[in-house]
Amino acid sequence: MTVVHGVVPDLPVLEAVPALKRALAGAGRAVLAAPPGSGKTTLVPLKLLDEPWLRGKKILVLEPRRLAARMAAARMAHLLGSKVGETVGYQIRFDKRTSAATRIEVITEGLLTRRLQADPELPGVGLVIFDEFHERSLEVDLALALTLDARANLNPELRVLVMSATLDTARVSQLLGDAPVIESSGRLFPVDVRYRPVRADAAIGDALGRAVLDMLPETEGDVLAFLPGAREIRDAHRLLEFRAPGLSIHPLYGDLSGTEQDAALLPSRDGRRKVILATNIAQTSLTVEGVTTVVDSGFVRVARFDLGSGANVLETQRVSRASAEQRAGRAGRLGPGAAYRLWSAEQHGRSPAHDTPEMLSADLTRFALELAAWGVTDPAALTLPDAPPAASWSYAQDLLRDLEAIDSAGRITEHGRELSRLPASPRLAHMLVRARSEGLEVTAAWVAAMLEDRDSAPSTDFAERLKGGRDSGRVRDTVRQLLRMLDAGSDSAPQAEEIGRVLAWAFPERIARRRPGQTHVYQCEDGGQAQLPERDAMSAHEWLAIAHWDPARGRRIRLAAPVSEAEVLADHAARLRTEAVVTWDSTSETVVAEEQQRLGALILSRRPLRGETARELQRKAMLDGIRQMGVGVLPWDEAARQWQARVLSLRNWRPDEDWPEVSDEHLLATIDQWLAPYLDGVTRKPHLARLNLLEILGAQFDYARARQLERLAPTHLDVPTGSRIRLQYQPGQAPSLEVKLQEMFGCLDTPAVNEGRIKVVLHLLSPGQRPIAVTADLAGFWARGYLDVKKDMKGRYPRHPWPDDPAHAAPTRRAKPRGT
Repeated sequence: MTVVHGVVPDLPVLEAVPALKRALAGAGRAVLAAPPGSGKTTLVPLKLLDEPWLRGKKILVLEPRRLAARMAAARMAHLLGSKVGETVGYQIRFDKRTSAATRIEVITEGLLTRRLQADPELPGVGLVIFDEFHERSLEVDLALALTLDARANLNPELRVLVMSATLDTARVSQLLGDAPVIESSGRLFPVDVRYRPVRADAAIGDALGRAVLDMLPETEGDVLAFLPGAREIRDAHRLLEFRAPGLSIHPLYGDLSGTEQDAALLPSRDGRRKVILATNIAQTSLTVEGVTTVVDSGFVRVARFDLGSGANVLETQRVSRASAEQRAGRAGRLGPGAAYRLWSAEQHGRSPAHDTPEMLSADLTRFALELAAWGVTDPAALTLPDAPPAASWSYAQDLLRDLEAIDSAGRITEHGRELSRLPASPRLAHMLVRARSEGLEVTAAWVAAMLEDRDSAPSTDFAERLKGGRDSGRVRDTVRQLLRMLDAGSDSAPQAEEIGRVLAWAFPERIARRRPGQTHVYQCEDGGQAQLPERDAMSAHEWLAIAHWDPARGRRIRLAAPVSEAEVLADHAARLRTEAVVTWDSTSETVVAEEQQRLGALILSRRPLRGETARELQRKAMLDGIRQMGVGVLPWDEAARQWQARVLSLRNWRPDEDWPEVSDEHLLATIDQWLAPYLDGVTRKPHLARLNLLEILGAQFDYARARQLERLAPTHLDVPTGSRIRLQYQPGQAPSLEVKLQEMFGCLDTPAVNEGRIKVVLHLLSPGQRPIAVTADLAGFWARGYLDVKKDMKGRYPRHPWPDDPAHAAPTRRAKPRGT
């Protein structure tokens, strides 16, 4: 390597360069593990540039963030004594600094995927370096998988190098086909790590601001402070600005412009001590001049995709130990430093070792579309560090089919290829393409740009959000890029009244209509509901197209736009369905039978359902209602219950015979088999009273079985007087017979059923129909119990016979005539 004006610093990574050159010259693949501050990002590409196998070819260096890409290119150009865009250049979104002379190009991972999709052989590229691989974004996993596939099948001369400060080297080596692992020595300067835990309930921004104030007297040099997001950065900024007005305070996060980011990284010109309040954008690949102290809140904000709601949930989490190490390393880049951690050493030991890869927590829809564009329908066909979770992969495939981006076999369609060429999620890309066909591409481009903006919205009204966002240079850059790719000419003002239509194309399942009688609760196309804050002005609109909601708070609507029913019907006509809907309404206890026009779960119109199909569906719905209410809702009378008890008694007494199960539980479970034919015209609970349940139950038996039931378990018995008296059955017990004592005179044998096997329990009654004795042994009662009964009853009922020998007396129903 030739250095024109710059001087290559003597950094630890230089010791690893010879082994690295040998590995790439031989195997063509290598893994480099080098701690923060070792110089791997800037020195390794420069030291490899003159290798023979790179003659006439360039190096692509992948960085996880745009800021890191710009700074890495600037640093390498400075070391060469040249300008960015000459030997070293970069390309990030909205910004490209390269030329025909560029040999090292620093890019972000998404741009490598675009290049591979355009030309998988990567002509003119000899080496791809994946820097800071440990961050494991979905884009870097995809880019590496496609690069390895292209190397294996199209360009075997392509070299691949994976670098990181905190890396599971054995696993990555295996991923690269047992690539050689080269390790570099440790950090150049020591960092004194100090634990200063704060209260668990303290506001993160305020706690960090106070911690910075406390450590200023203990340290020298500039301070780099890590917070989870822009909100906490603003909180800390306000506190420090008020308490320490002499400081030069600079925010640093991804949504700032390049000029604002550069101001945070450049040395202070007025000699004031500088405090940089940053997200984890500054965690890797950056050497910030003057920084000797790091203050780490210990938190990071990550997006976790919620499958149930189809939305990202922003979560504030504790950083992993690897991330904390990366952050602390920023203090030791230029000299000895100090790192203040606002948690305890014990808590640090309990933290996860590494961050969760995005593959396991992110929305995989764009990933699945890229694989389909590559010609892969099964992710197992590629070399991936982690397999996509089955549920997330299935969700992505289903959504892409709904967008008509892939076919039923998972192959990409022409529409899908058009979506894949746009730098947006498949939902937003579909929205842009659909809007172009309706002449609304300008509005759609503004909507897409605003949806990518991560600042919190002060209002739920998308039009209000758009008014504030139109002054953002970053948003305007996105709009211009999208319109250029859509072959649209102007980035003129969006049509605010069309925002709802545009949003509904991106998020059709979030089309929502206000529930009747409720002011701020909406039913959504997907069947769920969403809520506006109470008294929100947006609740004046009956229909909404929802852009953002918070799944963790019961789908609290964060951003939406009004849409009219006429627009919904016109724009989503292909998704409208006319269905015969017959259900049981448990509130009115009625079958509802309608022909409904529906958009998902939203009912747009309804009319009564007629015809034979309706009757069949009504029967099924009525059966559902009976199942919900229980079999006891049927018109049971004594005769029906006794039929049930007789059959169950025989089932118990004669287990070797096939007497059916007719318990309430079984009848309910089989209700569609025995009751359905009798439910024509029965559509509400009171109609059930029309049913003759005994007749319906008895219809389950043929003539022979019915006769057998009557013979073995008769409903009545004839007693000696000739009276025919009803038996009472109860499953598991002998039947009982209530009979006046005088009617059983002269009978020695206890009556029996079931071919004489089961004795009837006699409940003998007084002339006043009161129980006076219970027996299943009538002869024994006459011999032993009768005399006591006679003593008690004779005086009370003198007109009724009380013979001395009841076993041989004549039975009678009547009393003696008066005066006899």
